[in-house]
Amino acid sequence: MGGKLGEISLSIALVTRNRPESLERCLKSLRSQTLQPFEVIVSDDSDPNMATKTEAVAKYWNCRYIPGPRRGLYANRNYTALACQGTHIRTMDDDHEFDEGHLENCIEAVCSDPRSIWTSGEIGFINGEYCGTSPTANQLYPSGVGGEVTDVDDNWAIADGATIYPKEVFDRGYRMVEWFPFGSSYLEFGAYLYYHGFRSRCILGELVKHYADEATVKRQNNISVIESQLYASLCFNLFFKPNPALAARYSFSCLRYSRYNQKLIWYLPKLIAKAKKRWQ
Repeated sequence: MGGKLGEISLSIALVTRNRPESLERCLKSLRSQTLQPFEVIVSDDSDPNMATKTEAVAKYWNCRYIPGPRRGLYANRNYTALACQGTHIRTMDDDHEFDEGHLENCIEAVCSDPRSIWTSGEIGFINGEYCGTSPTANQLYPSGVGGEVTDVDDNWAIADGATIYPKEVFDRGYRMVEWFPFGSSYLEFGAYLYYHGFRSRCILGELVKHYADEATVKRQNNISVIESQLYASLCFNLFFKPNPALAARYSFSCLRYSRYNQKLIWYLPKLIAKAKKRWQ
């Protein structure tokens, strides 16, 4: 099922928070692309003392600036997507950069199959130093974390800041869960959409450059990350590909990893209820 370039309008849904310098580098890279998007929406979750500078950067690069909801990353992703008017919505983060021709190749992929979700891989840097390459986005595994796709043309992978969704996804009311500030819940969104008839496909050879900082790595031990992983695992094993034994196994693993955090133990029944309400 193909489309034509004139029928595809790509919106960039870019989220940012307290990093105007990084946003400047990101937008310079974006505006250097030969083929430009239909629109660029910058949704800003910055603290008030950083918002003015961030808005100035966004407007300098001819972007539409909107104040974000300030309820966490995934709430901002939903909010930005709903502000977009293109036929397709490309997520982007303020610490990303593109190689030459990236957007052109992405739009070519979308034109070949407009109803699928398209994802890119990434080259990772931490504090400016290379840390690894993921040739494709990851898909949710039973453990609640991401793993390699087995079929690049039929999977449920999501690249948190490098995914192109048909606008239909959001028009039909599908959203990322907003209960966790960060973590594996974005991977659950890929499985959730696959369950509802949207497959993901990989744009092979297209990578974003992701310039993370040390703070991003350190937050992986945050209890919210473990909660998010546990939630994603429950969704996978109870509803997406039902396997109660795996649900129990990985729930115990998450609890053990949290050192049997009392908050997480008490929260487990609520996580199961949240997953059931969303998936059934």
